[in-house]
Amino acid sequence: MIRKNPNGDLPVIDESSYVDFTAIICGKVIIGANVFIGPYVVIRADETKPDGSLEPIIIGANSNIQDGVVIHSKSGGKVVIGEYTSIAHRSIIHGPCEVGNRVFVGFNSVLYNCSVGDDSVIRHNSVVEGCQVPPKFHIPSTTTIHSDTDLSAIEQVTPDFSSFSEDVAQTNISLVQGYKKLHNEF
Repeated sequence: MIRKNPNGDLPVIDESSYVDFTAIICGKVIIGANVFIGPYVVIRADETKPDGSLEPIIIGANSNIQDGVVIHSKSGGKVVIGEYTSIAHRSIIHGPCEVGNRVFVGFNSVLYNCSVGDDSVIRHNSVVEGCQVPPKFHIPSTTTIHSDTDLSAIEQVTPDFSSFSEDVAQTNISLVQGYKKLHNEF
């Protein structure tokens, strides 16, 4: 469902992207080319800054936002999801937040008030807030990070984790084409 926010902003969705009919996309949201938005996703850009303005939520080309993901922002803050990035099932991305290119965010993870560098992997059930994750970092499952200081114990991404992320991204790009084809049959 595509909705206006109270300011009257409508989402802008590239025609090559697929948005499941159960997803809710509301307000100042920009979705790039070949993006997969799965079932029950909620992307809502509707809260404003004190001056009434708000930054957009931007989903970069060839990314996938999987089932049940919620993307929102506090007080009109910007949220950017880079290109070829995978946000896995039931994760929450709450802005202000910037997630780089070719990033994998695992199931049930929460990102808030942070930035995540390109080629990073955040595994399942992790919480990342109030920090800047450098490029090519691997955050193991169930890790909780609340500051840049907490990052000092985190190892860098190995090729195995990067190839997994690339495989997920490529699979979901294929799904965009398949679901769009099915959608056109109805």
